[in-house]
Amino acid sequence: MSGFELNKLLRENIKSIKAYSSARDEYVSNGSEMIFLDANENPYENGVNRYPDPLQRSLKEELSKIKGIPSDQILLGNGSDEVLDLIYRAFCEPHKDKVITLPPTYGMYQVLADLNAIEVQQIPLTDDFLIDTKAVLNNLKDQKLLFVCSPNNPSGNLLQEEGIEAILNSFKGIVVVDEAYIDFTDANSWIQRLDEYPNLIVTQTLSKAYGMAGIRLGMLFASKEIVSVLNKIKPPYNVNELTQERALERVQANDQVLVEVQSIIESRTALIEALKEVAFVEHIFPSDANFVLARVDDATKRYNQLLEKGIVVRNRSTQLHCENSLRFTVGTSEENKELIRVLKTIES
Repeated sequence: MSGFELNKLLRENIKSIKAYSSARDEYVSNGSEMIFLDANENPYENGVNRYPDPLQRSLKEELSKIKGIPSDQILLGNGSDEVLDLIYRAFCEPHKDKVITLPPTYGMYQVLADLNAIEVQQIPLTDDFLIDTKAVLNNLKDQKLLFVCSPNNPSGNLLQEEGIEAILNSFKGIVVVDEAYIDFTDANSWIQRLDEYPNLIVTQTLSKAYGMAGIRLGMLFASKEIVSVLNKIKPPYNVNELTQERALERVQANDQVLVEVQSIIESRTALIEALKEVAFVEHIFPSDANFVLARVDDATKRYNQLLEKGIVVRNRSTQLHCENSLRFTVGTSEENKELIRVLKTIES
């Protein structure tokens, strides 16, 4: 085991901070009709005149069934970015603490570190986008957090399980495994191993597989102790009522989500095969996500040509190991076919 001690990682001011107690935190419903005169709300019913449940209990209970984890090990946020920011604010002292990222990776890890005045130590993935386990283990010192994006963005591949295991077993800080794209792979989620690793946090989202990008709902799974700390510092009503309602509806339709995900996976396979027939596509990277990264002859030129034809993709050429690479999100079958058609018309 890594020698992980939660209390030693927390910022000193967080240890003693007292959470804000909202009006809706201070009573327990007995199931009967209530008259709410506690929160200075407008009393005239319009569907959203009342404050939302600050702990999103109904939604967490439904997620608990699907994820196979107790609801008190779930934290919800206004998008995954809020969840990640809470992690920084709980554990990292500005101008003092350090974190590790494994580039190329999700850019918000760096942005949030900059906002919180936290130094980032980058340990690059290998050329084929795998963890350089030896390099990571050799550089583990007093860092507070280590971020692993798997499946990785922008490369799309799963990072090797044994590498993550080695880090969890050696690191005295917290390992954050970002699983925004986990639904598009057959691999097991690291949620299933939370009891094994007290220094593990797993984040997921409803933006990708669940198609709920517009409502901004991020999910965090961790030990009860870590979730309790983060609940203390989150804004009291961080997930609004409309988001909770739409998210609950979508999660309850999980069977339909699985059908859509399978369709996206099949379309991903078809898109990869079609990209192989495009003359200027030089290499297609393996993908376990809902996108495909491909190296082309001239990414800037091809990006602009697609833009002129009304198709927006992502030029990832500035990212490490991603020179002259475009990232294609898997669209509908019709959108994918149009993408390939256009690519073949601009081959010259």
